[in-house]
Amino acid sequence: MLESSQPVAEDVEVRDPAAMVNTECAQAPDGAEPTLKQRLEHQRAAFSACPFPSAETRLTQLSGLQRLLVDNQQALAQALSADFGHRAKDDSMFGDILPSVQMVKYQIRHLKRWMKPQRRRAGLLLAPAQVKVVYQPLGVVGIVVPWNFPLMLSIGPLASALAAGNRAMIKMSEFTPHTNALLKRLLAQQFCEDEVAIVEGEADVAQAFSALPFDHLLFTGSTAVGHHVMRAAAENLTPVTLELGGKSPVIIAPDMAIDTAVARMIYGKTVNAGQICVSPDYVLCPADKLSEFCEQFVRRFQQMYPNGEGGDDYSCVINSRQYQRLQAWLADAEEKGAQVIPCGGRGDDNQRRMATQLLLNVSDEMTLMQQEIFGPLLPIIPYTDIDEALEYIAKRPRPLALYLLSFDKALQQRIETETHSGGVCINDTIFHVAADDAPFGGIGPSGMGHYHGHEGFLTFSKAKTVLKQGLFASSLLVHPPYGRWLQKLLVKIFVR
Repeated sequence: MLESSQPVAEDVEVRDPAAMVNTECAQAPDGAEPTLKQRLEHQRAAFSACPFPSAETRLTQLSGLQRLLVDNQQALAQALSADFGHRAKDDSMFGDILPSVQMVKYQIRHLKRWMKPQRRRAGLLLAPAQVKVVYQPLGVVGIVVPWNFPLMLSIGPLASALAAGNRAMIKMSEFTPHTNALLKRLLAQQFCEDEVAIVEGEADVAQAFSALPFDHLLFTGSTAVGHHVMRAAAENLTPVTLELGGKSPVIIAPDMAIDTAVARMIYGKTVNAGQICVSPDYVLCPADKLSEFCEQFVRRFQQMYPNGEGGDDYSCVINSRQYQRLQAWLADAEEKGAQVIPCGGRGDDNQRRMATQLLLNVSDEMTLMQQEIFGPLLPIIPYTDIDEALEYIAKRPRPLALYLLSFDKALQQRIETETHSGGVCINDTIFHVAADDAPFGGIGPSGMGHYHGHEGFLTFSKAKTVLKQGLFASSLLVHPPYGRWLQKLLVKIFVR
């Protein structure tokens, strides 16, 4: 594990300047650090000089981004671990590095097809006009990144923004300084500041960043902060994509064997110590299988982590603030009658280690049942009838993810059509986020808009309709004076 003062990946190879897309980068006067407004102005000016980058330019950028990630994966994993105090190397590999690489590669494979103008039907009324839709870059995209997956949640949106032909400013979390410093240095080897700029700072910087007049703003974080971001963006009529969170439920159906249910859902709760926006937040379990579920979960946890939460394969809670929050919520639940079943230790205050804690007898008065948990606490709620479980979910804010563990096809269909959530996993958890060819986004309190896959390209593009007339324009037929026989005929033909 790196010490906080230890430099990270200082020997990263610098990219050949001749291979850069822009050979001259805008510099702040006298070498001073540019303000947020100046950075935005630099990027706007650069975009105005090249408002529609070619496919070759975009592919060069994306290929360079891919090389950057692949060549520095070890250094990136070390930086992420330094920020967490300890983060399992494979948590970083499977949660941050691998999906980031895959997102970039997906953009590379499909970019040229996405960029092609789409022919649309003009229809008989507008004939013989031609209609097409051109996907035009928006300009400068702002990206606000949380601390839990700082690489994937910066590189993923960045790849979509670059594929769509945009410039990007990225506000990193103040809680991941090692990752920020390394990513900033690596991106500076590949991009000019007027192409991609990394911004750091505390809450005041994040607030000022959200208030900038971007052409699109993507925020990933809590629902509470999402309100403020959307309010700030509204002052500039900046379109937003909000990736928030919420309390993502797991339904264990009556037909599902408990050992299978635990095996399918436990990874989604234990990876990154449960610090994931789509991590299972609570479990709805058949009442007669409650004890079996707890026994199987503890047993499976100890098989996966034989050295407990102190082993190399289990990650720390990111910082003292989050650790103390989780401990306070745990104490609050116990004081209000919850039964706690630890899968390992109750918590190591010095190293911020906490195994998953199962909670029974929970109630809505407990803080952890009112807010997204975002950590290794897992309430288990019994039910007697599947309709009771579905009603429980329907009465609560729409979550970012919903998980069903069942092989009952009729029930699977009900979940797909009768419930609302950002996404659904059936007989698994969290891995729907890794589907490169599918959109990812919330609904209601869990967010708005989509990115990932083709939807990411569309989010950061303006779908501009272009109608083109030739020597003859049918629109001349409807010009005044009105009441002519041909106009009356057109109305009779088309208004019926």
